[in-house]
Amino acid sequence: MLTRKTQLQIVSFFVISVVALAYALFRFTDVGKVFGEDIYTVSMELEDSGGIFSNAEVTYRGFNVGRVGELSLTEGGLEVDLNIEPGMPPIPADLDAFVLNRSAIGEQFVDLRPRSEGGPYLEDNSVIPVDRTKTPVPTAKVINDLTDLAGSVPTDSLRTVVDESYKAFSGTGDDLQLLMDTTRDFTAAARQNLPDTVELLRSGNQVLRTQNAEMGSIRSFSKDLRKLSETFKGSDADIRRLIEQTPQTANQFSRVVDEVGPGLSALVANLITLGEISDDRLAGLEQTMLTYPALGAGAQALLDPKNPKAPLGLALNLFDPPPCVKGYESTKKRPGDDTSPSTYNEEAYCAEPKGSPITVRGSQNAPFNGVPVAPSQQQVQQNSDRDQESLEEDSSNSLLSGSSAELLGQLLSTG
Repeated sequence: MLTRKTQLQIVSFFVISVVALAYALFRFTDVGKVFGEDIYTVSMELEDSGGIFSNAEVTYRGFNVGRVGELSLTEGGLEVDLNIEPGMPPIPADLDAFVLNRSAIGEQFVDLRPRSEGGPYLEDNSVIPVDRTKTPVPTAKVINDLTDLAGSVPTDSLRTVVDESYKAFSGTGDDLQLLMDTTRDFTAAARQNLPDTVELLRSGNQVLRTQNAEMGSIRSFSKDLRKLSETFKGSDADIRRLIEQTPQTANQFSRVVDEVGPGLSALVANLITLGEISDDRLAGLEQTMLTYPALGAGAQALLDPKNPKAPLGLALNLFDPPPCVKGYESTKKRPGDDTSPSTYNEEAYCAEPKGSPITVRGSQNAPFNGVPVAPSQQQVQQNSDRDQESLEEDSSNSLLSGSSAELLGQLLSTG
């Protein structure tokens, strides 16, 4: 006779078996529909099965949402029922359905990939058209394509490639290992500098666009470079001779520099000083370069043998403005024929204020770096108060007066 414990165990086993069988019927068959379970079926049209089978998984965003139901043939291919389990989130009807292989041995399943997030959503009797479905390439086709590819390779050429590859890499194991290690370090450095690399690629796009815009100039430069190369090729003998003689010339130049080294450095230093002085007076030098060619052309006209008289005119601008005499009163005057040595007057200078209409001389009035020193407002006012009589009085002690200048002009014109 069975004990009470044994009877309870048997009843428990029977209840568990019934529950498991009911779950299996509802989970893996269409019994749930008979009892009104909220399961809806979606039809998927395929050109071929792609290896899909009944009871395969149906996934949405990588999550299992149902099972593959009945497969039936149609005129255009195959129709597959997708049974979506109850309680699943709504699936957008705008989607693509892929038949995929879970592993190399098959295990096909259906993956639903939506194109948009909003509705409308799949519901019972919805249809996924054939242009929204994709199946994997059949294994037989892959094998046939690989066979055709292997058969198209020339055996002799392949043997040559293998032999040459063996010769190229024979004995380079350490170098290849070093290359692999360096590549690993390079990859790690590239990963660390990924933002800079991305920015470099973006900048490179701009550089390529610029090169594309300057394509005409680049082509022109290439043509000119080709012409230059052809010129060098034609002058090959001269260039070779120049290259052969250059070392000797360089040695001679080096010896010359060694011999005149101290004097050469002093000469270069003096030239630098001369250059600085010339730089401050570029305007005057430019005017001189422009004036003297015209003066030379005029001198040729004076030497015309057909004209016995020289066509010469002289314009004097003596004492315009009057020379500076203020400040030179302490200088001892001597006759012009006295050429004996004499000390110069170190106390003499032009005492005219800055801004004076009289020619102002003296180092204290020299322009700084070629730029005249502007007079102050007080100096301008001081000079504006001087009348013409005071100016003429200041210039009365000059070597030539105004009447003497006029007399000299008359003599030159009559002569």
